[in-house]
Amino acid sequence: MSSPARGPVSAPARVTPAGLLYGRDAQSAMARGEAGPLGGGPIAYSSVIIESAAPPASPSLMRYAQFAGAGDGALQTRRRFIEAPRTPLAGLDCTRPRIMGVINVTPDSFSDGGAFGGAQAAIAHGEALVKAGADILDIGGESTRPGAQPVSADEELARIEPVIAGLAGTGARISVDTRKAEVMRGALAAGAAIVNDVSALTHDDASLSTLAALDAPVILMHAKGDPRTMQDDPRYTNVRHEVYDALGARVSACLTAGIARERLCIDPGLGFGKTFAHNLELMQGLPLFAGLGVPLLV
Repeated sequence: MSSPARGPVSAPARVTPAGLLYGRDAQSAMARGEAGPLGGGPIAYSSVIIESAAPPASPSLMRYAQFAGAGDGALQTRRRFIEAPRTPLAGLDCTRPRIMGVINVTPDSFSDGGAFGGAQAAIAHGEALVKAGADILDIGGESTRPGAQPVSADEELARIEPVIAGLAGTGARISVDTRKAEVMRGALAAGAAIVNDVSALTHDDASLSTLAALDAPVILMHAKGDPRTMQDDPRYTNVRHEVYDALGARVSACLTAGIARERLCIDPGLGFGKTFAHNLELMQGLPLFAGLGVPLLV
């Protein structure tokens, strides 16, 4: 199977894999040419829902054999992205789900703010997460919960550098959750292997060029608005389409800046400028994001 085409891609339609198959059913259907591999497998898809990029969406169902044989070049590009095996993320095989453990070395994060404010407590928690099965440890020194206030890069680094250094030998991949290019550089130097930016490299003008020069995977998350205001009254005409299109634009921006597709991962950003109903709709529509041809984080 050919690899995804390189460079930005523009397709006239959004394509959502459907009719998902598992195990022997998936293998048999693929052998008969009735299904294709989702992200390289082992899950397969037996049909697609095609929606026009221009309103109205006009969704239509197409069986896999018809989709695979379609003469539309843009649709075939999208098919290659859907089916291509995902590049390992910091060496982690993406053919099965991976678990990310979160450690917020902050006083005000929504889940564990203040619980691991000291380096030793954060390191001990990270070790416990690895023992419980975490493949990735995501370490943040600035809260991005609704209403959170920003902190300086110096303060952020002072919080996370000793924790990253203390957990670098656990066997888990260390991810730094930051929006600042200076913090990205410092965290990677301290032992982090992945950059996780909730602004998808839009918060800091230097982020794109910084990551283009560094050899590290990048997680691009969608967020509608700034953390201080994002939950005030988030609205979408179609949340699946708008988040998908926004992430697609950020993938294209990274490719243009010289960050290879093989280094990218996307996150629809549940709860970041979304209501509970928006979150549910995104969860139901996750297969759509396979069309961007990169691993998916939720």
